[in-house]
Amino acid sequence: MKKITLLLLTLSIQLVFSNDFEWSKTGHRTTGEVAERHLSRKARKALDKLLNGQSLALVSTYGDDIKADKAYREFSAWHYVNFPADKKYTDVEPSPEGDIVIGIQKCISIVKDEKSTEEDRVFYLKLLVHLVGDLHQPMHVGRLEDKGGNDIQVQWFGKGTNLHRVWDSNMIDDFGMSFTEIANSLPKLNKSEIKAIQKGDVFTWVEESQDLANELYGSVEIGEKLGYEYSYKYWGMVETQLQKGGLRLAQVLNDIFK
Repeated sequence: MKKITLLLLTLSIQLVFSNDFEWSKTGHRTTGEVAERHLSRKARKALDKLLNGQSLALVSTYGDDIKADKAYREFSAWHYVNFPADKKYTDVEPSPEGDIVIGIQKCISIVKDEKSTEEDRVFYLKLLVHLVGDLHQPMHVGRLEDKGGNDIQVQWFGKGTNLHRVWDSNMIDDFGMSFTEIANSLPKLNKSEIKAIQKGDVFTWVEESQDLANELYGSVEIGEKLGYEYSYKYWGMVETQLQKGGLRLAQVLNDIFK
């Protein structure tokens, strides 16, 4: 199949100083908290050493914390990927600027390589925790033409916002629970259900998020007033993605430090 080049340079530049391209801090910390609860003994020991005792929840926002620093401009495109709704990620030509799949793979390779410097392993480990979270926010795998839903203007309880921000922060922040409260309220899964979620890899997970993004594009009209009804309908998807992100992050880390 002929590959299609992804033109992401302009979008990546716009991302550098934008706060619209992230799960909220609560969302990222929830994913980190879920992952922390499913680490193997070896992974937990290795992470404790590398992160100097910091939790995954604490470091989960690192990828967004560094955005305002121009020194980290090269990593801005790692927070997302946009490709046509009717294509798979593997059908398109990766952007030379990188994307979330490339970013996750790069982080894994550096953290896994014991020849990497400790400084690099810590830096890319923190990025990895963040990026796996971002991968499970469906609008991070949206369409190029509307910047992953950022150009789709809607209202949230009477205030202007956009589809991307609704999913990044509006629903989570308005839910009014801490990350530990959300993590504690997530569905209780048995071992077989957890194993089923952890199957696959970054390629299958990105396409899963794209499927959800395609659904969400049809969930609103431009200018639509959203609120309780929308949150009631889609909060379950938010919970599912936070939980999947945490369980899969744990699996990635357990594989690295096995």
